[in-house]
Amino acid sequence: MALTRGFRTTLLERAQKDADFRKAMLKEGIDTMLAGDVETGKAILRDYINAAVGFGPLSEATNIPAKSLMRMFGPKGNPRAGNLFQIIKHLQTREGLHLEVATC
Repeated sequence: MALTRGFRTTLLERAQKDADFRKAMLKEGIDTMLAGDVETGKAILRDYINAAVGFGPLSEATNIPAKSLMRMFGPKGNPRAGNLFQIIKHLQTREGLHLEVATC
């Protein structure tokens, strides 16, 4: 039987190579959080950050310690709104996106 690659490895490699995929990951993470599934949204954003930016460079850009960022997006993390919005603003700018919340 052939060995298969890990899902996370495949996901991260694709995100590193495909800008549209990265943008979709960022949007999906934020949409998921806004829909009320904060844990899944944080997990998607954590994978996005690992693939697209890295916690070290994100720390430098936001002046939030890397370990704090890792905790925020970890399973037990509880990011403050101010930190979360600062991070999202930076990630949007980095990807050249402008996401908006609209009523349906």
